[in-house]
Amino acid sequence: MAVHVLAVLAYKEGDRVSSALLAGSVNTNPVMVRRLLLALQRAKLVETGKGAGSGSRLSRSPGRINLAEIYRAVEDCEPFATPARKPNSACPVGYCIRATLEKVFASAQVALERDLEKTTLATVIGAVQAASGCGGKKVG
Repeated sequence: MAVHVLAVLAYKEGDRVSSALLAGSVNTNPVMVRRLLLALQRAKLVETGKGAGSGSRLSRSPGRINLAEIYRAVEDCEPFATPARKPNSACPVGYCIRATLEKVFASAQVALERDLEKTTLATVIGAVQAASGCGGKKVG
């Protein structure tokens, strides 16, 4: 949802966009979008004004925002995590499975973020604009 919202802001090229318009594009409630915008604002990806007639816009050009930054701004839990319950340490597998998986998951997390860093929001919006179904359609 965060990439979608930021893509709409990029598509609007600096114009302030209301949470209602963003929610319409995402097809969700404006309250959900406002919560998302707070996380994106904390990460300095958007600027958001308050009051009637204001809205949100990107804080910098889409070419200077990569998907890893967006991911870090909104993901508050680890996508690769071991279960909270500790395994039986008397079992040979249970004894070392957590440490083994933590190494694998840490490596996967680094690879995920490294790959996301290669794609900018400008690349995403370029692909959206080039898609045959989006040409000339109004956002929102």
